[in-house]
Amino acid sequence: MNLFKTFAAAAIVQVIAMAPAYAGENLDQIKSAGVIKIGTEGTYAPFTFHDASNELVGFDVEIGKAVAEKLGVTAEFVEGKWDGLIAGLDASRYDAVINQVGITEARKQKYDFSDPYIASKAVLIVRENNDEIKGFEDLKGKSSAQSLTSNFGKLAQDAGAELVGTDGFDQSIQLVLTGRADATINDSLSFLDFKKQKADAPVKIVAEKPDADYSGIIVRKGDPELVAAINKALADIKADGTYQAISEKYFGQDVSK
Repeated sequence: MNLFKTFAAAAIVQVIAMAPAYAGENLDQIKSAGVIKIGTEGTYAPFTFHDASNELVGFDVEIGKAVAEKLGVTAEFVEGKWDGLIAGLDASRYDAVINQVGITEARKQKYDFSDPYIASKAVLIVRENNDEIKGFEDLKGKSSAQSLTSNFGKLAQDAGAELVGTDGFDQSIQLVLTGRADATINDSLSFLDFKKQKADAPVKIVAEKPDADYSGIIVRKGDPELVAAINKALADIKADGTYQAISEKYFGQDVSK
């Protein structure tokens, strides 16, 4: 028998024999340690931020704690800047990242995602007494407060709106409130957070795009057992009302879809 083929066959057998030892290794280590380490920013309200007492709080933080509880472990958060947050998975600084990480094809090439746990849609926002703008098509000839380089700005421009440049949601909503802009197309989650904080603000959503952007819990690639366990935990917190309670607390409604 050819010596090279003999070595090759032996190597294949060795790999196959070793595979079961590594299957589920991360999940086993997490359960053995009693802790799942979660990377997050800690500077991105209302998802992950520090409150007045400097405690780490937020929607993503509570989701992380709830998922950890279903896994039978404790959540330990490791804070870091967004630019290096996902890369921290490669360095094994933590087991997962929960930080409004959008599920994209590019990211899925290198990492694995849980099922989506939150959805964001583009919504059209106007003053409460504005009855002229009822849909995106009504923006033609109207002014829309937008970050000029954002996808929302492109949507407004494509609808025929005259853009009023802003630095982001907060400035955009203020221009609508003060009448310096007729509308803004913006993120549904940002609007819900704003209305949760300022329920009496006279602004409303009149239309939304049907397609949503979804975020998931991101982990290192090649660990289906951990992904499956996280997905089951997410399903469980939705089934027992935990997710709904967290969602209502931060956004006033279910934001899973």
